Amino acid sequence: MSARLHRRTVLGGVAAAAALGVTSATAARAATEERRRAVVIGTGFGGSITALRLARAGVDVLVLERGIRWPTGPNAETFPRMFSPDRRAAWLSPSTVLTGSPLKLWKPYTGVLDRVRGVGMDIFCGAGVGGGSLVYHGMTIQPGEANFARSMPAGLDYQAFDRDYYRRVAAVLKPAPIPDALMNSADYHAAKQFTTRVAQAGLEPFRVPLPLDWDFARREQTGELKRSYTTGDVLYGVNNGGKNTVDVTYLAAAEATGRVEVAVLHLVRDIERDRAGRWVVHVDRIDTDGKVVERRRIITDALFLGAGSAGTTRLLVKARAKDLIPDLPDAVGRKWGNNGDRIFSWTPLGDSPGALQGGPACVGVKDWDNPDPLLIVHGGVPFPVDVGTTSVIGFGIVEPRGVFRYDPVTDDAVLHWSQLYDAQVTSAIRARIRSIVGGSLVEELTSPTIDTSFFEPTTYHPLGGAVMGEVCDGFGRVRGQQGLYVTDGALIPGSTGACNPSMTIAALAEHNMDTVVREDVSVVF
Repeated sequence: MSARLHRRTVLGGVAAAAALGVTSATAARAATEERRRAVVIGTGFGGSITALRLARAGVDVLVLERGIRWPTGPNAETFPRMFSPDRRAAWLSPSTVLTGSPLKLWKPYTGVLDRVRGVGMDIFCGAGVGGGSLVYHGMTIQPGEANFARSMPAGLDYQAFDRDYYRRVAAVLKPAPIPDALMNSADYHAAKQFTTRVAQAGLEPFRVPLPLDWDFARREQTGELKRSYTTGDVLYGVNNGGKNTVDVTYLAAAEATGRVEVAVLHLVRDIERDRAGRWVVHVDRIDTDGKVVERRRIITDALFLGAGSAGTTRLLVKARAKDLIPDLPDAVGRKWGNNGDRIFSWTPLGDSPGALQGGPACVGVKDWDNPDPLLIVHGGVPFPVDVGTTSVIGFGIVEPRGVFRYDPVTDDAVLHWSQLYDAQVTSAIRARIRSIVGGSLVEELTSPTIDTSFFEPTTYHPLGGAVMGEVCDGFGRVRGQQGLYVTDGALIPGSTGACNPSMTIAALAEHNMDTVVREDVSVVF
């Protein structure tokens, strides 16, 4: 084992090992060692697509996932409700982490939502098989060519993405807009209300493509299924099924090949390169309380980092700071952005959006043809009582000025961000929302819009930290590090063209793996 400094921390947060029940006995336990041809860290879009493409190329793959599986189905109770959370709602936290959720205390558990604390900005991440697809609304939107070129790494051919890679993603996720019967029902009054305001403002509303079978929402309305979609209670996951998350699409197809093993409750502490040039993954197998039950040392010729922008970047920043991987590019940890995300609350006077507002986020407006291109969407909220308020979400193109810095006290990499970095896009989002819902002073006083992100800056869409062209080449291969790859949102410098990034992250993984499979399989590994 390398003599280099090898201290550890929880990838899902900055808690000390003792907080996870790591005793001196478990800390001293020798790691079991094994050899694998290819290892993928993470089961989100990038990790799952990578595993599938490698398996189809005849490569046996070990996929490491820190969380558990969250199987859903008709009338399941897999996920907690937003306003009645329990310990399933948070990743190894003694209390709730979701903004707006009631504060409750419990014994930490490997729950579905992780809040990665930073300086000036916190990041929400899905924790479990399926990654962020478990907890996202599912907005599956392709950016326009100009905004793609403005925000994505240089050298990517938009025409190829439009012709091929985005089409592959759509074929798997099967995104579809909300049908008329649902849109015109009482459950979707808030969405219809917002659409009407968009049209009245002289803009063209659109129905957001979502990767779900809308028949499940219809069955909720007939009483066949318990309500989830039609009440907007989707922020911890959708219980009834029907949502094409990556665990039931890409990853399920990968496992069906017989070449992919998914190891759950495997928490990656560090990655390093040994003297022979092989990749070493230091992993703790934990139980659902976070207690370490086994330490593993996995050696591989090909290591794919798909732990999301927060997870992948932190592993690389730690490896560089502790000299676990010599000669990592200086740009590791830089050019991070929040995708220009901003969430506003809107309280219209005289026409309440109502309680239990149908979702997921299914209507919006593409305001892309201006100096500050924006996407504005309505996000229904599952308020148990009518408080007269709903939410409106904006996406823009932000300058990627965030940076992760190593903290030796916690042995973690911490995001540093300032609201000055996205002040311009925030101002543009606020102005556009006001123009939609009513822009006069009287309307602002009587039907206020409040920037909820100002009080507690968070994002569900972290991007950057290991960007193409600086840390990686044009196919996700880390420069100067043969066999080390990045395959997730860490590749993208801060924004994906003023829209939700999931479709672009998936398309980029497809793009990269075409070349990796063609050039590196049976050559590098």
